[in-house]
Amino acid sequence: MNNSQQRGSTLRSQTRRAELIAIGRRLFADTSYDALSMDDIAKQAGVAKGLIYYYFTSKRGYYLAIVEDSVAELVARASGDTDLPGVERVRRTIEGYLAYAEHHQAAYRTIVTGGVGSDAEVLAIRDAVREELVAAIAEGAYGRREIPPIARLALVGWLAAVEGTTLEWIAAPADGADGADGVDGRPDRDRLGALLVRQLRATLTVIGEFVPECPPPPLPEGPFGQADDLAPVTGRA
Repeated sequence: MNNSQQRGSTLRSQTRRAELIAIGRRLFADTSYDALSMDDIAKQAGVAKGLIYYYFTSKRGYYLAIVEDSVAELVARASGDTDLPGVERVRRTIEGYLAYAEHHQAAYRTIVTGGVGSDAEVLAIRDAVREELVAAIAEGAYGRREIPPIARLALVGWLAAVEGTTLEWIAAPADGADGADGVDGRPDRDRLGALLVRQLRATLTVIGEFVPECPPPPLPEGPFGQADDLAPVTGRA
């Protein structure tokens, strides 16, 4: 087999693997890990079970590959646009994070909750994405990814609140929501984004009080809607 043939074979293999991961993401979006056997997966994917074992060795290996693929997409959405000004990057990070959670709800729940039981590898993937998101926020706010420990702890606390809020948000019924806060539906993504930006501003202000070398940057509201509606978050109009 010449080099051209080898490259073609490798490309086909990568494409097939990516197709199986995409199928797995759809399957696990609707069905729990324990409820799906390899026979079920192969049948619904329309492939021989041996093909899945060939690419992923086991059901767990297949599931881990799906989680890693989901994480890569979340991080790419939340950490993109590196050429933007810092404060705009912070806003885009939150916007990308919420967009991913809204459109990939099952994958988001898996990433945040750690997936299957207390699987150490899934938990390690989850922790890695948290570290990357905290670093992305720090870089946007301060122009550097490494920050003092107490500043990092404050951002970790804010991110934990974001995770809990986002899980609650995607679980709420969307029917009837019109962007306003009410009992008939959840707030839209822009309004939730505005809330999280204001909460981040408050967190960065507190960090500046404890760590003078990390002064809070300005965080304009931008595309996230009306700031005045969210004044109670910080006490400022």
